[in-house]
Amino acid sequence: MLHADARYIEDLYRNYQENPESVDYGWRKFFEGFEFGMESPAKAIAPPEHILKEIKVLNLIHAYRTRGHLFTKTNPVRTRRQYTPTLDIENFGLSVSDLETTFHAGTEVGLGPATLRKILQRLDKTYCSSVGVEYMYIREPEKVEWLKQRMETRENTPRFSLEQKRQILRKLSQAVLFEQFLHSKYVGQKRFSLQGGETLIPALDAAIKKGVELGISEFVMGMPHRGRLNVLANILNKSYEDIFSEFEDRGHAESVFAGDVKYHLGFTSQFVARDGRTVLLSLAPNPSHLEAVDPVVEGMARAKIDTKYAGDHKKVAPILIHGDASLAGQGVVYEVAQMSRLPAYETGGTIHLVVNNQIGFTTNYLDARSSTYSTDVAKVILSPVFHVNADDVEAVVYTVLLALEYRQTFHTDIFIDLLGYRKYGHNEGDEPRYTQPKLYKIIAGHPNPREIYKQRLLEGGELEQSVVQEMEKEFRNDLQMRFKKVREEEKIERASGFQDTCDQSVRIDFDFEAPLKTAVSKTRLLNLSKKIFHLSPNLHVFKKIDSLYQKRLERVLQQQEADWAIGEFLAYASLLDEGISIRLSGQDTKRGTFSHRHAAVYDEKTEEEYIPLRAAEKKGARFRIYNSLLSEYAALGFEYGYSCVVPKDLTVWEAQFGDFANGAQIIIDQFLSSSEAKWNRMSGLVLYLPHGYEGQGPEHSSARIERFLELCAKNNMIVANCTTPANLFHLLRRHLKMPFPQPLVLFTPKSLLRHPRCVSPLEEFSIGGFRPILDDPATEPQKIKKVLLSSGKIFYELLEKKEKEERNDVALVRLEQLYPFPRRGFEKIREKYSRAKLVWVQEEPENMGPRRYLMDILRDIPMEFLAREESATPATGFYQQFLIEQKTLLEQAFSGK
Repeated sequence: MLHADARYIEDLYRNYQENPESVDYGWRKFFEGFEFGMESPAKAIAPPEHILKEIKVLNLIHAYRTRGHLFTKTNPVRTRRQYTPTLDIENFGLSVSDLETTFHAGTEVGLGPATLRKILQRLDKTYCSSVGVEYMYIREPEKVEWLKQRMETRENTPRFSLEQKRQILRKLSQAVLFEQFLHSKYVGQKRFSLQGGETLIPALDAAIKKGVELGISEFVMGMPHRGRLNVLANILNKSYEDIFSEFEDRGHAESVFAGDVKYHLGFTSQFVARDGRTVLLSLAPNPSHLEAVDPVVEGMARAKIDTKYAGDHKKVAPILIHGDASLAGQGVVYEVAQMSRLPAYETGGTIHLVVNNQIGFTTNYLDARSSTYSTDVAKVILSPVFHVNADDVEAVVYTVLLALEYRQTFHTDIFIDLLGYRKYGHNEGDEPRYTQPKLYKIIAGHPNPREIYKQRLLEGGELEQSVVQEMEKEFRNDLQMRFKKVREEEKIERASGFQDTCDQSVRIDFDFEAPLKTAVSKTRLLNLSKKIFHLSPNLHVFKKIDSLYQKRLERVLQQQEADWAIGEFLAYASLLDEGISIRLSGQDTKRGTFSHRHAAVYDEKTEEEYIPLRAAEKKGARFRIYNSLLSEYAALGFEYGYSCVVPKDLTVWEAQFGDFANGAQIIIDQFLSSSEAKWNRMSGLVLYLPHGYEGQGPEHSSARIERFLELCAKNNMIVANCTTPANLFHLLRRHLKMPFPQPLVLFTPKSLLRHPRCVSPLEEFSIGGFRPILDDPATEPQKIKKVLLSSGKIFYELLEKKEKEERNDVALVRLEQLYPFPRRGFEKIREKYSRAKLVWVQEEPENMGPRRYLMDILRDIPMEFLAREESATPATGFYQQFLIEQKTLLEQAFSGK
């Protein structure tokens, strides 16, 4: 153990040798004694005993800092596991006889020269009482020293005023009595109570007030269902009447709004401090997928930082409340942690509060993780972790305040593990004794945190019994009065719930087939092209990139046409020119998976990044493009949250390949497609999902169109598969011109990015708008015997075959917008080719793609459906087999067999 702090002492001694005044007085005297003892040659061989003892004490201090958390009094209902070696002084070469010896090492813990007994008292109180802390693995010395100084000088012991203690008791009483009241009035109804972790409420209350002092303007919070009703009522001030009416099932159903259970709902309110300063509080709605809200909250926070606070991270603080089992078990937590320091996603640090029930549903913690703590993911990003006894409310409040101060100072994440318990089963109807009989026998006889704190204040003479009784009586009477009001009144005016920009959007009747004004004059397009396709001669870019940009400019100016990349760039540039900001992110998005975009170029000498599209920015618009981490779940969740805050901007998430969206299915199912129906939340997020069968195997062919179409109802989102750059241009511009935000799922091409026929003349950008269905311009209707309807890239293969065989009796019609289905346009096609047979042709197997969706909505229309044979996998992995299948499909389309 003697070597544990050797490097630290060497550095300190080196500083002393250079300048004795640069080290603390106690250490200065220590080194003076050390040098005196080393003057004799004999002593140089063997350091004096008191020097060795000093090093042993330093080793002891280091051990408390690194391992003290293993020996705390933080678990209120379990005997914690025994770890070895312990922190007994004998394990460090010290003995009881050394307790009254004065050691200069006391300077290291802020005591100055002190006896070993006093040093131990400080260490034990700081690191082994109600608060345990892990932080010595942090690699930035200033952070370690900051924590050391604040924790050790305060001994991790709160020192609250009498007024503060009364406020803590008041909020704790609200938390405890509110749960008890619900338990008595709504017997057996699910509420996922906070009982056993009620100290969360006074902690959040104190954090919000402290946040005002530290300059925070908004807190954005996310949490699972456990304790949500308590947080809504006693932190965000959602009225008790609203919550009671939700238990009474007094809801309403609109055409789109179906609603959600009460413990999934979000809410927004404003806290006003005594000095008049305000802070906005937002609790995001969340489904039962416990940690799914984490990236959503981070995205919301980042959008606010970017747009409302000019990049000032100090103004917005995310707070994520976790359960211990979900924190350890849900991989999205790790993804969000890895995002925390990345330029695309950083939010200035998140406060993570873990309501540690020590159980997940019915699973014991020993079966729920391999790590020592549920919070061990924090070590991946070198975040400090506090473990706190959730029965010690003052310790909980103190730790949260310290964490908030740390966040505002260093702008990194910090975790607080509130070790409590769960009073009842997973929900109030469960019987926990089935699976944890011993634990729940202890919990049954364990006093709640309010009783513990109340008794502590009474015994300390800081509160009178009459004051406590009056506080309880007043609150219970208030709850009863509000409860009675809800029971007696037929109609209760309910608060509007979660409020962000997207929640203030109103769905109106909208014709998804009628074109909006999206055309841009040719003159303006040419001027924008000169800006965005021009690279400064001062840039030393890769020759291929320089040539690419020159060819793009020539193509627009001279050939007056655009391929897919140019069409995409012109859409962005025209929006930026109108003051609309754009955020585009995804894996390898700057270059593009298929090397088509190259939105960012790099100087070969300096690797400095240059983004040509920023030349089109006007009226405060910003073009932001990011390569994401290798994540779909968290990355898409982040962009969804971001889009909700800025619905009038263009927010795009791009999958590397369309089927990679599988990894984000929870966000797609639980947020993107359903949030309007569940929570009245509208999002304008755009998904780019590369799709098309080119023989690249089962994982790089299908973006699973069928899954998105299954999620469509009541015009909840737009699903499109464009085949021309001009239609892409108009679709993106229409998306921002719509009267309300709407998710857009856009299947983007791969081979078409460079297909010689996937080109649009510039005139098509300057006239008309997005066309949901494209007719065949090269036909004489009276000659048409067959209409082949398709969507996406297969159209060009059908076109090639039609022209090769000179089939003037076949019309090729493209369905560009799959949902909402363009019924009027389709009926016009039917009327135009009334004598022709209708055939739907798709590349996907017959159990995939749009086939079954179209069979359902067109069930009364005579129509044939042509596809690959049904399959358990989207595509073959053998290229030659793919060619055979594709050839067969095309032959069947024209032969009719």
